[in-house]
Amino acid sequence: MALRLIAVHAHPDDESSKGAATYAHYLELGAEVLIVSCTGGERGDVLNELVARDPKSRRDLAGLRRDEMSGAQQVIGFQHRWLGYRDSGLPPQGDPVPADSFADIPAEISAEPLVRIVREFRPHVMITYNEQGGYPHPDHIRCHEISKLAWELSGDADAYPETGEPWAIKKLYYESIFNTDRMLKVYETLREKEPGSPLVAQFAEMVERFTSRPSDATARVEVGRFFERRDAALRAHASQVAPDSSFFFWPNDLQREAWPFEDYRLAASRVATSQFEADLFQGVEDDGAHPVLARRNQQEVHG
Repeated sequence: MALRLIAVHAHPDDESSKGAATYAHYLELGAEVLIVSCTGGERGDVLNELVARDPKSRRDLAGLRRDEMSGAQQVIGFQHRWLGYRDSGLPPQGDPVPADSFADIPAEISAEPLVRIVREFRPHVMITYNEQGGYPHPDHIRCHEISKLAWELSGDADAYPETGEPWAIKKLYYESIFNTDRMLKVYETLREKEPGSPLVAQFAEMVERFTSRPSDATARVEVGRFFERRDAALRAHASQVAPDSSFFFWPNDLQREAWPFEDYRLAASRVATSQFEADLFQGVEDDGAHPVLARRNQQEVHG
């Protein structure tokens, strides 16, 4: 039986910008990966001018984003579930979120379908956002809250008793991919390798934006060989990324040289582990074996 990883995201496209290379990496090693999208992204802005010309982007944005999610799923190969809530949008600071949107519904209610999914899929590892949601979008914060509840309660037989047999997840991680150390390292490498490139000035603006995120990672997964698939999955969400999006400023070969990793912070664990990890399944035993590590070690031996 394969090891299993579940990643809980707020909107379709979040899974591709925050962890797609990690999912591809573990799928290749034989793990099962399930992505949960809490909302349909119905209130998102269309950020690609070419897509904005498509009448479907105005008539049925939810349907368009479902189609895009299907495309990203085909690129990476993960399993996928919709939690079924409506996007809360990003209201001006101080304004309430729309009634009956994801962030408006109490976390204890929205955690129930997630607990049901956890008990069906029986993951060993969960990935989600930190306490700030990664960034302070109300849906990202609510995503964190219900994921934390699912971590705490899915193994408790008295919690949500109608959602299936209890299952305790072994490890909980918060994604920390856009962290200060990574951004500065890629920027420094770009300046060293291509000092005259116009990308240097463009990347400087990105560094200024993202260096507010702490470098708090405790796990660094080497996934550089999957960067092209990560980008292809993100491009599948065409309404959310223009062809000249800042996500694609940095050449993948340069990224592989500077920072061929995706980073995570271990938030909680029910198994023994080390202070710093290179594998999210470290410490997890599955029928006395670790098929993911075994396959990775075999690949290393055969080069």
